[in-house]
Amino acid sequence: MTKWITLLAVLAGLAAAPAPSVTELQSPAAASSGEPNLAAGSDGRVFMSWLEPASPKGHILRFSVRGPQGWSAPKTIARGTNWFANPADFPSMAVLSDGTLAAHWLVLTAGPDSEAYDINLAFSKDGGTTWTKPVVPHRDGKKREHGFASFVPTADGKLAAIWLDGRNMPNEETGNMALMYTTIAPNGTLGSEIQIDNRVCECCQTAMAATPDGLVAVYRDRSDKEIRDISIVRYANGRWSPPEALSKDGWEIDGCPINGPAVSSNGKNVAAAWFTAPDDKPQVYVLMSVDGGKTFGKRIRVDEGKPAGRVDVLSFASGEAMVSWIERTGQGAQLHMRRVAANGTAGAVMNVSGTVAAASGGFPKMVASGSDIVVAWTDSAEPSHVRTAVVK
Repeated sequence: MTKWITLLAVLAGLAAAPAPSVTELQSPAAASSGEPNLAAGSDGRVFMSWLEPASPKGHILRFSVRGPQGWSAPKTIARGTNWFANPADFPSMAVLSDGTLAAHWLVLTAGPDSEAYDINLAFSKDGGTTWTKPVVPHRDGKKREHGFASFVPTADGKLAAIWLDGRNMPNEETGNMALMYTTIAPNGTLGSEIQIDNRVCECCQTAMAATPDGLVAVYRDRSDKEIRDISIVRYANGRWSPPEALSKDGWEIDGCPINGPAVSSNGKNVAAAWFTAPDDKPQVYVLMSVDGGKTFGKRIRVDEGKPAGRVDVLSFASGEAMVSWIERTGQGAQLHMRRVAANGTAGAVMNVSGTVAAASGGFPKMVASGSDIVVAWTDSAEPSHVRTAVVK
C-alpha cells in the first residue's frame, strides 16, 4: 500500500507541475533588423547581437544586454558599407572568462555579387563601449568564402574558432570547402591554423561547445557520393579527432541545404540537434551524451512531420535538453521548442513565435540564463524585425 501511495504522490506532483510559459520581451532592435544571435556570460547575463540597415547604405552591428528590467539600450559594435549580410551566415558575440566581449561580422573581399568574404573579429574590455581593430583569423589571403564561424571561450582567456574555408576552391563550382580551426587572443595573437576536414558542405552552419575534456564540434559533412550527414570531431590534448558520423542518415543531396546542426554542453552533458531529409522526408533529431560527447544514446525525433529545420539546442545539468526548430503548420511556419528528458522522453511542443515565414524567418537562437531560456528570431512581416521571448 505504501508504495502505491508514494507512486500516486509522485504522479500528482507531475500533474501539478506548471507547464512552460512563453513571454515575449520588448525587442531593442529597430525596424528592418535581422540576423539575431545570443550569448551568455558566466554571470548569467544574456547578450544579443543583430544587424540593422545603415543610412544611406550598408549595415550596423549592434548589441544589447538583458537585465531585470529587460533589454538595455543598444550599443554599436561596428558598421560598414561592404559587408556580407546573409540570413544564414550571421554575426555573433562571445563572452570570455574575464568578461571581455568578442564580436564577429563578415566583410566582402570582391564585388557585391561575389561570395568572397572574410571573418572580422573585434574585442571590447569596457562592456562594448569601444572595440579593437578587427582581426582576421584565416591567413590564406585568398578572395574566397570564409564564414559560418563558431566561437567558444577557452579557459586561458582566448577564443577557439572554427569556420568554413574556401581557400581550396578555385571558384564557387570547383574544389572543396574545408573546415578550419585556430585560436584568437584579445590582443590579436593567432594560434596555429589547423585543417579539421578537407571536404565539407559549403553553406551549413557549424557549431562548437566546450566540455571538461576539451572541445566538441559538429558540422554537415560531404562525401564523394554527396552524402551530407552530420559529423562530429573532438579537440583534446592539442589535437582534433578524425571526423565520424554523428548519425548515419544517408541524406544524399547534390547541393547545400543551408541547414546546419547545433551542439550544447553543460559539464559532461552534451546535446546535439540537426535537420535531415533522406528520401525527401524532413526530420529533426537530438542526441544526448553524458561523457563529454564521446558516446551518445539513441537519436530522438522531435519534429511534428513537416520541419524546415534551422535548429538550436540547449543542454542542462539535469541531463535534459531543449530543442528548437521551425515547423510548417496549417497556420504557417512557426518556431517550436520541445524539452527532452534525460531518459529520452520528449515533452509537449511549445509554439514560441506565432507565425513566421519559413523562407525568410532567419535562424532562431536560444540561450539559457538561470532558469530562463531566452529566444531570438527574425519575424519576416514587413518590415522584418527581431523578436525575443523568454521561456520559463
